[in-house]
Amino acid sequence: MSDGNPFHFGKLVKGALDGFGGGSFTDIMGHIRDISNGGGGITNLLASGSVSGIASSVISEAAGRFLNVDPQTGQLIGSIAGNVLFNMGGKHNSLSDIGKLVLENIVSGKFKRKVQPFVSPRKDMPSFNLDFATERDRCIQEKTLFEDPEFPAEDSSLYYSKRPQQEFQWMRPGEMLDDPQLIISHQSRFDVVQGALGDCWLLAATASLTLRDELFYRVVPPDQSFTENYAGIFHFQFWRYGKWIDVVIDDRLPTVDGELMYMHSDKKNEFWSALLEKAYSKLYGSYEALKGGTTAEALEDFTGGLIEYFDIKKVPKEHLLAVLVRGFQMGSLFGCSIDADPRITEARMSNGLVRGHAYSITALQNVTGPDGETVILRIRNPWGNGQEWNGAWSDDSDEWNSITPEQRESIQLVQSNDGEFWMSFDDFYDNFEQMENCNLGPEVMDEISQMTGVQTSEEQPWTNFEADGAWDSRNGTAGGCRNNIDTFANNPQYNAAFSVASNTIENDGKCTIITAVLQKYRRELRSEGLDTLPIGFVVYQIDGDNGPQDRSFFERSKPVAKNPAFVNLREVTARFRLHPGNYVIVPSTYDPDQDAEFLIRVYCNGTVQAHQVSGTSAQDDSSYDSYSKCCF
Repeated sequence: MSDGNPFHFGKLVKGALDGFGGGSFTDIMGHIRDISNGGGGITNLLASGSVSGIASSVISEAAGRFLNVDPQTGQLIGSIAGNVLFNMGGKHNSLSDIGKLVLENIVSGKFKRKVQPFVSPRKDMPSFNLDFATERDRCIQEKTLFEDPEFPAEDSSLYYSKRPQQEFQWMRPGEMLDDPQLIISHQSRFDVVQGALGDCWLLAATASLTLRDELFYRVVPPDQSFTENYAGIFHFQFWRYGKWIDVVIDDRLPTVDGELMYMHSDKKNEFWSALLEKAYSKLYGSYEALKGGTTAEALEDFTGGLIEYFDIKKVPKEHLLAVLVRGFQMGSLFGCSIDADPRITEARMSNGLVRGHAYSITALQNVTGPDGETVILRIRNPWGNGQEWNGAWSDDSDEWNSITPEQRESIQLVQSNDGEFWMSFDDFYDNFEQMENCNLGPEVMDEISQMTGVQTSEEQPWTNFEADGAWDSRNGTAGGCRNNIDTFANNPQYNAAFSVASNTIENDGKCTIITAVLQKYRRELRSEGLDTLPIGFVVYQIDGDNGPQDRSFFERSKPVAKNPAFVNLREVTARFRLHPGNYVIVPSTYDPDQDAEFLIRVYCNGTVQAHQVSGTSAQDDSSYDSYSKCCF
């Protein structure tokens, strides 16, 4: 480890989430030059140029101390050749240096993630508390390929309402071809190509995940392959409502005429993306359950990060660029879309863009073009084909003639019908309508440190509070929004005391607060007729840590903050700045007597001490301090 040049992740997270110094467009352009040392590209502090650089030096310096993994090949030492045992073909993984480090730390026991086995909320879906290592060892000992009893190779795993038109067959990769491989030449955004399922939102998020080795190997553990200890069993790990879940699956995949039916790689013998989609389908009950969603939803499940939504036309251009710059500097993940045409599903526009379709934003650069200094964005369509933007800075546009071959190489320009394209930030602002930003909090940094051995700062820049709760009409805690003044006070209430940080970027004496309320299990229970409810929250200032507040308080008091509108998304989020003091946060559904479980999360750039003062809690201990439609 490089003790002389430690990674101060804590300070970096503070800069990304806290605010942005300099509000004008010119200020931000200057900031891009500053943080890129005069160049056009932003140094992404979680991308391969930094953490993986340290990983490479660690492997070089400590190769002799690797006891379980060959530091050159990434292969496990002393493993069983499961592909030979089961006569299923297969090739070794091609792991990045970070992947090798993570694998060594997993096998040696230096890194053991706290995960829970998958348990479905559906009554018709059995749960066996499957443990990946235990089941794999059992299969190898019994010389039998794993078959998942929780998510069988049957129609029920594919759909719950409408059977696919294609005649499909479940096949293992080793039955499709001779040389299946989990990861080829490291993972990339081109490993994610959409199939027959309407889950472009998941693909857009998965493409973004490939850009961050540190995040990728949290979801796709490197302790599995089609060769070493292969037994037809794989596992993937997802954040689910505040906890990490280990989803174990077999490798039987739905195919049509021997070809993968759904998500797949552009390389026919690479299978990590197809298996990830299967594990994600199991998490939510079926492949059909993945139809329709937001990129932010999957990004959150991949990282445990905090999501913010931006209605682009309602956000000042310089503010949106500031969010992108800070985000890319820190490794945030972004998605974007254009509102759907109600008459046409995924309507294709004359400029090459598609309405009602999820894209991922994968890079930001500052270049000198025909019109001078220009910020350009790299965006990817998960269809992975020629359906791309055809305006300025598109693949064959004249703007590229102003860029030297060296500059094109430095920004990794690929001019191909692969779904990836560049466009200016101005054109992005004019054409796209929604953007989603997945912020990575301090707990993400802590785990990356544990996985890789890269030291983080001792400073904790953001403190957070989270708690499970419920709106329960039987217990009288589903009061609806403030329009229902007779019952509004019956909702769960959370008292929070905020104090300002001493080293905040904005020295105005206020705290930056991000609050999120997430409703649970709605996608999982679609087959039972449930869907997302319009939800929201409001914040009131109070005198001291008292409560709960009653009807008279809410009648005479005005909220100091709230999310913009009640909306039927899985999660609603808002960022605001408040003076230090005591506040009560009230999450609710729009209408009263609507039952749902939820997770509330509150982040503060100073300190937050919070606890529940009323309502139904889904925790045994709902009161604790933590440091680590329009209504009204």
